Amino acid sequence: MTKEIELDERRAVLLIAKSAFAAAPHADMARLAGVMAEHRPDAVVRYAFIEQGTPSLKEALLALVGEGCSHVSIVPLVLPMEPSVPTWLQKVVRRWRNEDHRPWPEIALTAHIAASPVMAALLGDLVASATSFDLAVDQKSLAEGSLVPDQKRRVLVCQGGPCNGAGADALWCHLRNEQQRLKLRTTGEGTMTAKSTCLGPCNLAPVVQVFPEGTYYGGVTEAAVDRIITEHLLGGTVVEDFAYHPTGRKQRLRPLQTPRFPNP
Repeated sequence: MTKEIELDERRAVLLIAKSAFAAAPHADMARLAGVMAEHRPDAVVRYAFIEQGTPSLKEALLALVGEGCSHVSIVPLVLPMEPSVPTWLQKVVRRWRNEDHRPWPEIALTAHIAASPVMAALLGDLVASATSFDLAVDQKSLAEGSLVPDQKRRVLVCQGGPCNGAGADALWCHLRNEQQRLKLRTTGEGTMTAKSTCLGPCNLAPVVQVFPEGTYYGGVTEAAVDRIITEHLLGGTVVEDFAYHPTGRKQRLRPLQTPRFPNP
C-alpha cells in the first residue's frame, strides 16, 4: 500500500445539519452519511449538529482528530445558510484546535448546498413527491391543556450579529445538549434556555445572560457554559471569571488564562 493511498484512507467527510430532537432526523443524517460513504469509499464519513443534537460539531471533529484523519471536509446541509456561518465556523474550529494539544488535520468547508448545479433537479423531484395536507380541524388537540412548568431560571444566548460571528450557535448547541443530558429543566430550581435578539454588549461576544439575576457573561466558551451550569444554575454562585456587571462605563473582554498548545 502506497503512502498516497494511506493518506486517502485518513480523509474524512463531515456532514453538518442544524438540529435533531427525535430519532427520525438522526436516521435521515445516518442515511445521508451512508450515501456519501458509497460515493466516497476512500473517506471516513460522519455527521454532526451545530445547534442541538449529538454528536455536536465539536464532538465529531475531536473524534476525527483522535482517529488521525489528515483532512476533513465539512459539508453544511443547511438551508438557508446565513452569511455568518462560515465565519463563526472558522473561529470556533480555530479555538478548539488551540485548546487541543494533538496534531490537527486540515479543515475545509465545502460550497453552500444551494449553489450545487444539481439543485434544480432535486427541487423538481421534491415537487413531484408532494402529498396533500389533511386540513380537518383536530378536535382532540383543541381540548388538550398544557402544564405550566415550575422553573425559576432562564438562560438567554444572544443571536445578534457579533455573537453569531463569534460562534454563538456552537455555544447554543453545547448548552442545549447539556440541558438534555443533565435534565436541567427539572434539576435544581429548573432552567429553560432560549435564543434572543441582541442583548447589548456586542464587544463582549459571544454573550449569555442568566436570570433571575440578569447576570451577563461575555467571551463565553463551552468550558464557560459548563461552569455556568455547575456553579450558577445549580450552585447559585455567579461565575466571576466570565461575568460582566453594569458599571456605567464601556467594558472590554478580559484576557482568560486559557492553556494554548502548539499545533505542529
